[in-house]
Amino acid sequence: METAVFYATEGVQDWEAARSRLLEAFTVSQAAAREERPIVYVVHGDDLLGRRGAPSAMAATGLLSAARTAAVELTRSRVPVNVVAVGDDTDPAVVERWVEHLSDPDGPTGEIVRLDPSHIGKALP
Repeated sequence: METAVFYATEGVQDWEAARSRLLEAFTVSQAAAREERPIVYVVHGDDLLGRRGAPSAMAATGLLSAARTAAVELTRSRVPVNVVAVGDDTDPAVVERWVEHLSDPDGPTGEIVRLDPSHIGKALP
């Protein structure tokens, strides 16, 4: 079954843009959950650390929280919901490979895979 992949790697400039991004993610996620399709959010790792401004951080951490909540709700259906955190130079082929791994119903759910080393040594959400 096709995975619902929501890309949120572009910076968010203001609160309205953050709100719009989260509403779009909710719509995509709701449809995927109804169809029992895996969900993977792809976010920028710097946004999880607040390095690119508060609106971007709000959107990225909101998606991380959404993934963990949805994972709990969809556990019985064996629908995985995960997050991939990338950097500016992360190879799209690597992201695609990890999206595939994280879509496996026998794999993890509610987890974050960081594909960029900029988080090393930081306090993490």
